[in-house]
Amino acid sequence: MDPQTIVAQNVDEKIIYNSIVYSYLFWLFGALYVIAPVIAWVLFARLLYKKISGQQTCRISISHYVWVFGMLFMLIALVVGHLDFGLGIGKLIKSSIGWAKGWALLAIFPLIGCLSIRPEIIYRACCRVCKHTILLFPLFLIAWKVGLPSTLYVSPLSIIGGPGPEFFSVSLYEIDPGSGVPRWRLFTPWAPALGMLGNLYFIFAVQEKDSRWKKWGIAGSLLMVLMSQSRLGLVCYFALIGFFTLFKLVRSPLLYFLLSPLMLLIGVVGEATINKIQISIAAIKAARADSTRVRQALADIAVERWMNEAVIFGHGIVERGPHMVEYMPIGSHHTWYGLLFVKGVVGAVALAIPMLVTFLILLIRLFSQPMARVGMAILLMLSLYTFGENLEILAYLFWPGLIVLGMTLRAEEPEAVLKKAAALKD
Repeated sequence: MDPQTIVAQNVDEKIIYNSIVYSYLFWLFGALYVIAPVIAWVLFARLLYKKISGQQTCRISISHYVWVFGMLFMLIALVVGHLDFGLGIGKLIKSSIGWAKGWALLAIFPLIGCLSIRPEIIYRACCRVCKHTILLFPLFLIAWKVGLPSTLYVSPLSIIGGPGPEFFSVSLYEIDPGSGVPRWRLFTPWAPALGMLGNLYFIFAVQEKDSRWKKWGIAGSLLMVLMSQSRLGLVCYFALIGFFTLFKLVRSPLLYFLLSPLMLLIGVVGEATINKIQISIAAIKAARADSTRVRQALADIAVERWMNEAVIFGHGIVERGPHMVEYMPIGSHHTWYGLLFVKGVVGAVALAIPMLVTFLILLIRLFSQPMARVGMAILLMLSLYTFGENLEILAYLFWPGLIVLGMTLRAEEPEAVLKKAAALKD
């Protein structure tokens, strides 16, 4: 098939492709936060039906089940935490629904990757979103220049409940309180989340086979990272560039010729290099000193209260922080601190084990299966963002990455899965 004419070949691909391509349209209706959980559970139901009826040709691997059990332990920790602190049935039901829209997606979407879905469909869809971003950026820039309201409206869909109104609002731009300069979050709840999506779309753009769409994808993903002005976004972007560059050179003798003098040079100027790295890290933190201070204070409060009040199963729910952290939720801006505070050691282990198992499986396949490199890049991005975001809150945005990650954990390559499915229909 001509790479320029990639089209969805089945219902599953159509649902996924359209859900990604029309991101900006869903954003205008404030429906993005709703779309992801809906398609997750719908496609999961289709997967179960196909499995029961014998139509499912792809074997679900042990690593998929590790994610499933990990997220189920999240639910167990949630229930026990509510019972320990006597939070009541109402809050337990609300938190369980939140689990179904958050942590559960980290297990469901990788399972959906076992359906007859081509990764190329997701790559192309994300490149189209990057193109839309480039075309729409002048409008967002003009909105700031002429002084339009930063937030136009909050969708009525916010009545269904969610982490906050920012998940349902249509924002044209925002002003950074520390620097006073504009930054953009587009269809994400806050600017650093846009940087995260930019990195995910960069991973997919690199895999795109059509050069025209690849250029749109790379340019659009970089624009997202720059618009977000996210420090972590830039660090992750450069890390991904290094990751993919390394694999282009790893089979070339040129790499070893370059590494030999490089290692010698590092040995000579190692101390100076370490000092420069430390200075660079300090400069990055100083770029938003207030943000760094708040993040550190949130982390300190989360760890202290976790150790003194709820070590094993956590507090069960997120709590509002004091004035010193601008009333932000305790444990926010950090997946691991948030897990320790809300779900205790059980929750942290329930995420760490699936991530570790996934890393080991992909590491084994890294040099034999091209898809494993894509999965490792996604895992690298998610790992970095555990130190700057709460993954479960943003799962409704990076779910395409979870599907592709699920594909990389399959025993078969995507082409083999599609051939089996076609043979079954015949």
